[in-house]
Amino acid sequence: MPNLSLDSRDGLPDELAYLRASFPRDQWQSHANFGELSSFWLQVHDHLRKSGSQLSDVTAQFREGRLDPHTYRQAFAVGLNQFLQHLNGHHQVEDHYYFPKFRALDPRMVAGFELLEADHVLIHQGLLATAEKANAFLAAFSTGSDALRQAGDTYAAQADRLLALLMRHLADEEDLIIPAMLHHGERSVSAD
Repeated sequence: MPNLSLDSRDGLPDELAYLRASFPRDQWQSHANFGELSSFWLQVHDHLRKSGSQLSDVTAQFREGRLDPHTYRQAFAVGLNQFLQHLNGHHQVEDHYYFPKFRALDPRMVAGFELLEADHVLIHQGLLATAEKANAFLAAFSTGSDALRQAGDTYAAQADRLLALLMRHLADEEDLIIPAMLHHGERSVSAD
């Protein structure tokens, strides 16, 4: 099997996403078992994608001189904090509530969900590193423009890395979770 670490893979092999071929992405929403939980899961992922992209865009605007420092700093601090908290909370719910239920549905899912949990560890490390670089960036606003530029470059590189990991992870997670809910029904993972 190829290297499946999040920072080196470009998708999941069919052995892990064994239901993907039976439930193509473009047919998910029209499937009889596509319900509120599947829809909510995709909405949360779409929100994470959108929020991450917005943070990246606003940082690029600031670094290119198209946004004044005061406006940027306020939008950045609030937006990044909300994004990181939402991401961390979402992964906590998955790890402690949903992933164990998916594992119990079918032993073939265990390896896929172990991989997703390993992703969460790597993403959490990236989340902490991003917060650290963001704090240094915010502190640099009181220094000269060279220090601010360097801190901005360092933050942007770390944030871009985190977003790349997250985008790969979200797509892979959807390739496991949504087909599983379509196959087994949402009640199999939502009922206590």
